[in-house]
Amino acid sequence: MPDLPKPPSMDGLKRRIEHHRNRKGDDGFVREHYCLDHEDARAKAREWFKSYPKAAYWTTVESWRVVPDGRIEFTMRRLSTAD
Repeated sequence: MPDLPKPPSMDGLKRRIEHHRNRKGDDGFVREHYCLDHEDARAKAREWFKSYPKAAYWTTVESWRVVPDGRIEFTMRRLSTAD
């Protein structure tokens, strides 16, 4: 049975992922991370949308999940300034 070729190195992909994770604010967005109970999480998101209207700041909930204790972990994102 012939030897199978070695799979390609994952080093390039690992470097790109690490570079992406280490970027700090160079995309023009401000991000805030929260972990709150359900009602407080909804209130915080509403506060962001009221303070930074979506049309001007591109405000959005970038990611969210329910953690094992039932709280909501989420990241809010908006542009740093509105033109």
